[in-house]
Amino acid sequence: MAPVDLPPTFGEAVRGEIMRGKALAPFTWFRVGGPADALFIPADKNDLAQFLQQLPDNIPITVLGIGSNVIVRDGGVEGVVIRLVGKPFGQIHIDEENAQVIAGAGAPDAMVARAAVKAGLAGLEFFAGIPGTIGGALTMNAGCYGRETKDVLVRAWGYDRYGDEPRVFDNADMGFTYRKSAVGPGIIWMQAVFQCERSTPEAVAATMAEITVKREASQPIREKTGGSTFKNPSGENGETLSAWKLVDAAGMRGARRGGAQVSEKHANFLINTGDATAADIEGLGEDVRAAVKAHSGVELHWEIKRIGREA
Repeated sequence: MAPVDLPPTFGEAVRGEIMRGKALAPFTWFRVGGPADALFIPADKNDLAQFLQQLPDNIPITVLGIGSNVIVRDGGVEGVVIRLVGKPFGQIHIDEENAQVIAGAGAPDAMVARAAVKAGLAGLEFFAGIPGTIGGALTMNAGCYGRETKDVLVRAWGYDRYGDEPRVFDNADMGFTYRKSAVGPGIIWMQAVFQCERSTPEAVAATMAEITVKREASQPIREKTGGSTFKNPSGENGETLSAWKLVDAAGMRGARRGGAQVSEKHANFLINTGDATAADIEGLGEDVRAAVKAHSGVELHWEIKRIGREA
């Protein structure tokens, strides 16, 4: 698919930065992927709204946070990629009266967890184990160690692709299920409010430290990876199966394709050993899915989002 032809004067009125043909690999944890037709980094929320209001309907939009749970394919991404980074999108506020944390969509989950710890608010410790941003957590109901975003979200708001009036969603409006929200990708999240419980900084810090220790001991967090690759599937009796155990049983721990490898430390993680392409990583993931299907009859579904064109 050919790149979208954007008008030469497109986006001149915005205050943020627009880059055409910008490589996206440096912005992803896997460090792979081709260029965006256009990459837009808005100056703030108002700048984003103005940009969206002038964006032609035929130009696709992709929102990219810190690139932790995504494979950007080698052929690049069609249309405009929007990165919500920096202070305007990552601010975190504490509402002490209501024991709530208010976080921007660009705020890293771990920073939100640390802010709650400092305030002595419990309930968000699990965010310390999620390598993403609040926007991504809302989109995929991110969770770990027995807790999910749906358990703590009060409400969130964002823009649709036209950048008009902000749209507000209460928890019940989100339609949360396992690693999914029914709201879909049409909303560009701006901010979320999370309900906590009052505690002490010491008690909350101890719980978060346990999660951090578990994560560092069991996951290849020092590698070029994208987090958990596959969702945990359901068994014949409705029980939840562990994706990593299925991958392990199929003999795929340590398996390779090009520069990509199934982690030796955690079989549900793919890693870039240094010179992998996006095709290597995605192809290895498909190898794993085929092996698990052949061995156990279970079909694994991707948790990592794959975007863009094949080379």
